[in-house]
Amino acid sequence: MEIVLEWLWRLSDALVQFLAQPFYYISIILIMLQYRRQVQLERKLFHVRLHSWGRQTWITLLGGLLAGIMVSLISAFLGTTLTFNGVLLIWAVSIVLLLFRVRYLCFAYSVGLLGVIQFILSWFPDFNLDGFGQNVLTAVRELDIPSLLALVALLHLAEALLVRWQGAAFAGPLFYEGKRGKVVGGYQMKSFWPVPLFLLIPAQTTGSLLPWTPFFGGDAWQSGFSLIALPVVIGFSEMTVSALPKNKARLTSSRLLIYSIVLLGLAMLAGWWSPLTVVAALAAFVLHELLIWYSRFEEQNRSPFFVHPQRGLKVLAVLPGSPAEELGIQAGEVIFKVNGTPVNTKEQLHSGLRMNPAFCKLEVLNQQGESKFLQRAIYAGDHHQLGVILAPDDDAPVALRVKPLSLLELLSPRRGAAERKGSSKGSPKAAGGGTLDR
Repeated sequence: MEIVLEWLWRLSDALVQFLAQPFYYISIILIMLQYRRQVQLERKLFHVRLHSWGRQTWITLLGGLLAGIMVSLISAFLGTTLTFNGVLLIWAVSIVLLLFRVRYLCFAYSVGLLGVIQFILSWFPDFNLDGFGQNVLTAVRELDIPSLLALVALLHLAEALLVRWQGAAFAGPLFYEGKRGKVVGGYQMKSFWPVPLFLLIPAQTTGSLLPWTPFFGGDAWQSGFSLIALPVVIGFSEMTVSALPKNKARLTSSRLLIYSIVLLGLAMLAGWWSPLTVVAALAAFVLHELLIWYSRFEEQNRSPFFVHPQRGLKVLAVLPGSPAEELGIQAGEVIFKVNGTPVNTKEQLHSGLRMNPAFCKLEVLNQQGESKFLQRAIYAGDHHQLGVILAPDDDAPVALRVKPLSLLELLSPRRGAAERKGSSKGSPKAAGGGTLDR
């Protein structure tokens, strides 16, 4: 009974620490801003809202909570050596990196960078500063980088599972400026999850012993254990023009899973043989960047998927609750005929729907190229295209360019707006655009 009470006391103390830290609330605000930016892009591109940023925030909060429980339980057997100053240091580095790119809000970058800095400082053991600077140096030198890298690996394992579960659901359609200025359809896939962690750490004073000995920490566990709260943010950012969101999410999830296993193995080897620590630290952000680079390279060298075929109109997205969704039309399918009339342009689609203002019959080619025949009554107030968002044509007025997204641009979504010039039947036109983070 005393052991149960002690665990409850330590857990409640860690919960108070967690609620007193501002980082969890800051991460939620940043996530809300990111989803708000996505909704604004949807309105600008399609004049409708496909997602609810409030609902997305709640779903990611739930996903982050489940991930926090899973990672906290597994890390209890690995062990973590971390102080409150260490928590502040990791978050300070994360926020500095965030100023350069939003996707740098990832502990793979902050912990990896701190591991490299710690390695450099080990070559200058007599180097010291005064005042606050010395406190920072001491905090860096005291970090247990292998155990933190193992924690990063577990977080990416959770991220891989969340991407497979939720990644495709939050994908937003876009018009993307592709090769040679041609506008193609695609999807922006970006999600972040705030994860509350409660980590077992060696006690600073004598306390109850654990019934097991964690992998990291060694003899430090002989003095007992304590709990520390650590709010973190995990997330992924992908853009695809060559695949359906569900397929891209599945591929990204598999690669993140491999990354987490490799990093966990390197971290455990570094815990056994310390000279490998800098190798594991470099691998944390180098392999992470390599995954992003390879995904970008893959997209650039594959044919766009969301472009119109020679016959028919490719569906980019379907509005939630629309007639198209009720009919079962899905992204990636091709509208071939409307009321018996072949359609190859938006104008032909509109003309075909006006042939019978009360009813419509569609012939749609599914993703396997097989025909399916759909029909439905048309009611007043229905979307003029039945709720279908088509892939862009040559007259598409808006395109998005991919470029790094900074914190300043996240706070002000209109910053970084680009202007794209095209031509239609010999007449130049200008159109508003935007940017995406990569």
